[in-house]
Amino acid sequence: MTKSIRTPLGAVRGLGSAKAGAHHFITQRVSAIALLFLVPWFLISLIGAVRGGYDGAIAWIGQPLNAILLVVTVGAALYHMRIGMQVVIEDYIGRTSTKAVLLILNTFVSVLLFAAAAFAVLKIAG
Repeated sequence: MTKSIRTPLGAVRGLGSAKAGAHHFITQRVSAIALLFLVPWFLISLIGAVRGGYDGAIAWIGQPLNAILLVVTVGAALYHMRIGMQVVIEDYIGRTSTKAVLLILNTFVSVLLFAAAAFAVLKIAG
């Protein structure tokens, strides 16, 4: 016979592990590791691109490798932000309806920002 650590009230309500915590933990750590390499590349490259003025920055974004890495950097940063904000919303917002609206808004804003950034980079690079 297996002994459960749930309280009787928790067992009746069905409260317990949502089985998603480890996934969020791992994906946030993986995106953080990716950003450890991408953000320094971005900052160092950006400093060099800005020294060339507007035309230098456009030429820098126009290079295929820089355009790809720029889209990947923005995507990783926004994904990392979305996961982090989701955890904050789930942990600190009590009302279920408010929590649901904020989680949906969090995802929509992240996708919208990524689409706008990717469109801008592709328009400049193309």
